[in-house]
Amino acid sequence: MSDSSSRKQALLKRHRRHKRIGLLVGLLLIIGAGVLLAWWLVPLLMVLAWVAHEAWFADHLFYTPKDDYQYQFPVGTEQPGVALQGDRLVPGQALALAGDETLVLALRIKSGWLGRFIDPFIEVSGGERTDRQAFERGVAGLRYLNLTGQAQALVAGNLRVRGRFCRVQGEPVLSVFRHPDLRNQRVMVIAPHADDAELAAFGLYSQAPQPWIVTLTAGEIEAEHYQQMGLGKPEAARLKGRLRAWDSIAVPRWAGVPQEHCYQLGYFCLQLPAMKAQPERPIASREADLSDIRAFRRLNPSTLPADIDGQPTWNNLLADLRALLLKARPEVIVLPHPVLDPHPDHICSQQAVLEALEGLEWQPATLLGYANHLHDNDRWPMGEAGAGVALPPCFDSTYTLHPFCMTLTDEQQCDKAMSLGMMHDLQPRMPFKRRVRRVIQRLLARRAISPWGENEFFRKAVRRHELFWLIQHK
Repeated sequence: MSDSSSRKQALLKRHRRHKRIGLLVGLLLIIGAGVLLAWWLVPLLMVLAWVAHEAWFADHLFYTPKDDYQYQFPVGTEQPGVALQGDRLVPGQALALAGDETLVLALRIKSGWLGRFIDPFIEVSGGERTDRQAFERGVAGLRYLNLTGQAQALVAGNLRVRGRFCRVQGEPVLSVFRHPDLRNQRVMVIAPHADDAELAAFGLYSQAPQPWIVTLTAGEIEAEHYQQMGLGKPEAARLKGRLRAWDSIAVPRWAGVPQEHCYQLGYFCLQLPAMKAQPERPIASREADLSDIRAFRRLNPSTLPADIDGQPTWNNLLADLRALLLKARPEVIVLPHPVLDPHPDHICSQQAVLEALEGLEWQPATLLGYANHLHDNDRWPMGEAGAGVALPPCFDSTYTLHPFCMTLTDEQQCDKAMSLGMMHDLQPRMPFKRRVRRVIQRLLARRAISPWGENEFFRKAVRRHELFWLIQHK
């Protein structure tokens, strides 16, 4: 198991242990109240405790909101002086900004008492659109606001930064990251599963002149939705894999990606780590009763090396990737970030691409990393659909991170939401308990529901920002 995956499991184990202790203490207090005061307090307090838990304590937050984020930006990062005059962010010197730079503002945020029950946020206004970027309830530490797209208002000294259910403390630090416009280059998005490309990079690849989408796995497992239709477990997994294979080929057409630029490699979900551990050994599907990947590759526009034997091996995966890299010759490759995204298939997808590039005659100029999952916070990006994307939690200052952010118009956000709506894996209804929790949080914690869809990814991914990270590549 990789270090990232191990850390995720350790954090989850600690979270569950603390939660069990808290539940036990709460139960003892409730029973004590019933014994000392009145028996009917026991069921009443249990209901109230459950509602409070669903409203304010159900998030998977594996750190204290009082922890400082610990980002290490590249040496020489441009940091022009700025100051807050009231709530107005004023440059200390003349700024020369073209408007497409990634702008990050480090500032200390202190939650008010209401901010322990309602998500505190920073409101950024003065530009063309007002933005709200939310943070953890009870926040009290260093955070990083994303000001990308606000350059004009910042240069003019019209940008306002106001805390809601929180206040800003200390002196802000602005970091400016200048980068070329990658939308004019050949882009290849590596998606471990169907929908990863859309979640992370729809805005980028929909504007690229020659985009390619390469999906590594069929995503066939966890097919309970299809089992409810009367199918057995293997049949349901095969159906889900076929549908997601279709999604990976068909949905990018919504953004104008040519069909001949969309490939589904058909390897099996959550089996990439086992494949990497034994590169020559075929690793069958966990649930679909399949050991031949060709079942999910039938929609590909041309054959690839692994079509010869259909074996789900790491060596076949590398051969497929090398063939596609030489065919597409991408200048930009977008792939999961090796540190921020802990999903085992995502980690192995990134490792497979880097291994495939070793010694290859074609090398990309830029690698962009994305994170569709996090170690420490299952709500990031926090806040509402359509809002900006603040930098995620980071507590490893030994790792240098270089953010790269793009802005999306309202129309592009709508198109992105529609692309996600076409994905079969995001269509089934949420479990009843989650739907009840969402209603409770809407009423008590004032958390808005995404207008685009019920699945949580409609809130997380349909934003005014798409945030990536430049990855050093030799």
